[in-house]
Amino acid sequence: MAENPTGPTEADTASGAVADPAAARPGGPLPGQGESIVIPPSLVSQQAGWTQPGEEPQIAPGPKPEEPQIFASNVRKGVSSEADYENVGGGGKLGVVLGVILAVLLVGSGIGLYVVNQGSDDSKSKAADAASSAPAAPSQAPVPPIKDSAKVLPTVAGDFGKKATITLPSEQPDGTFVVKSITEGDGAKADKGTWVTADFTLKDWNTGKDIQGSYDSGKPQLFQAGLGKLIPALDSAVVGHKAGSRLLVVAPPAAAFGDQGNSQLGLGGKDSLVLVVDIQRVNGPDARVSGDVTNPPADFPAVKVAGDGKADEITPPANVTDPTDLKTAVLIQGKGPKVESGEKVVVQYSGALLKDGKAFDSSLTRKQAFSFVTGGGSVIEGWDKGIVGQNVGSRIELVIPASLAYKDQAQGGIPANSSLVFVVDILDAGVGSADQG
Repeated sequence: MAENPTGPTEADTASGAVADPAAARPGGPLPGQGESIVIPPSLVSQQAGWTQPGEEPQIAPGPKPEEPQIFASNVRKGVSSEADYENVGGGGKLGVVLGVILAVLLVGSGIGLYVVNQGSDDSKSKAADAASSAPAAPSQAPVPPIKDSAKVLPTVAGDFGKKATITLPSEQPDGTFVVKSITEGDGAKADKGTWVTADFTLKDWNTGKDIQGSYDSGKPQLFQAGLGKLIPALDSAVVGHKAGSRLLVVAPPAAAFGDQGNSQLGLGGKDSLVLVVDIQRVNGPDARVSGDVTNPPADFPAVKVAGDGKADEITPPANVTDPTDLKTAVLIQGKGPKVESGEKVVVQYSGALLKDGKAFDSSLTRKQAFSFVTGGGSVIEGWDKGIVGQNVGSRIELVIPASLAYKDQAQGGIPANSSLVFVVDILDAGVGSADQG
């Protein structure tokens, strides 16, 4: 099977651009029919004009051609804040989203996301039908510059990590795009391309109506900041602020859902959206978890953390034999929430062959964390089974038999019928979209 030679370039590194981590992965997708979830463009599409001042308007990307990548399979199967969680130190394509969970959460939160459509011809026809039936998006005013104050602002009560109480003034908003720090945290700072988990409370200033946010749905939003894939009221607002911060955001239509508003949320085309955003966690593209290390059991491969920009060294024990079942060891016990099936997770990993410890892939060498949605068949079965139920902030070791990996098919540097071993840092988990990684 052909190997994709592309990967991060020196130009990417020098410019700070976030390279596609999938591009550097050898191997290719397993056979099978893919499927995709189509969310109406009126909910998920970025509107024209959602740009920073002086930039050209961005156009929503269409489906991308298939790229070989390890772990990617199109075989389909039919937060609260932690006081002692350590904020440490942010993406590959997905072919599937668990539709019921994600669609409900996206609609409930009111935050529009792209979804990459990859899969069967039937799925593509559904996408085309959805696109053709959706009303054309009107042209939008450019996003105004962010300011930290306005003539009048709502007041906010409540503690970080809990749903906020927003009290509106009697005056109407003046159209200023405001991002004001209510409390500034001391965790890692959100920069462009970093992975951010945020909770939010929403209100329509013009009507006074409360809008369902993440505290109502019970799941925070997980996204890469500053990439233009969310409404600017969330995407741009968090950039420059640290984990642990609470922000008051007042977004005029150009920084929210545009002149057409969002009918499902009851947000009119001239209404300003008020958000109170709690930045729960921030992880840079090269982040690692930290904590007390426990050595794996004697029958597991030994692990040596090699250092910045290098894959972890994995050394199998003498006379190692292929396992018949998945084996998991927790090397660092995280203190964050447990990963649930259907959530998007962000991880760092190193992978090696169990028989001789030969490394075949690592996100660490690319300095680019990898993301996927659990439980949807977008990664090998050993990953889906091994990562769900683990705590965010954990480092785990997975010893995976061939039956839960690539079975009798060779994948790049992985021979057929190979048992594999991975060291995985679980950086974060939450609600996210397919093309945010």
